[in-house]
Amino acid sequence: MFLVPLTSPSRSLSHFARIAACAAEAANTAQRSPALDVAESDSGYSISVDLPGVNKQDVKIAIDGRQVSVSAQASSAAAQTDGERIIYRERSAASFARSFTLPEEIDQDASLAKLDNGVLSLKLSKKRSAAAKHLTVN
Repeated sequence: MFLVPLTSPSRSLSHFARIAACAAEAANTAQRSPALDVAESDSGYSISVDLPGVNKQDVKIAIDGRQVSVSAQASSAAAQTDGERIIYRERSAASFARSFTLPEEIDQDASLAKLDNGVLSLKLSKKRSAAAKHLTVN
């Protein structure tokens, strides 16, 4: 965070705002690790992942056995229009990535994903083990 001295006669507020904007933009372009909540039931897992500013077509979910990976790309703020100039900008493009391992394997075909108001909700079903088979001795 930058502190802007308002009493400095040699520098204007817009100068400090531009410096802070450059620093904020550099910090925002780094990959972020979104917060998540995981709950378990007998049939599966309910997972909520915070992905602010992300469109559903920009979310990628990969499931490999017990490993779940979520990645997303948030678009940058709206472009400036004719006659406008940016004085200060804190919002920029961001990428999100998070991987975690669950206790049991996931059945991808029975699982669901939904993005609503910047929160990705995953309903991941546990893979059912095959019923035990009995062999007859000949």
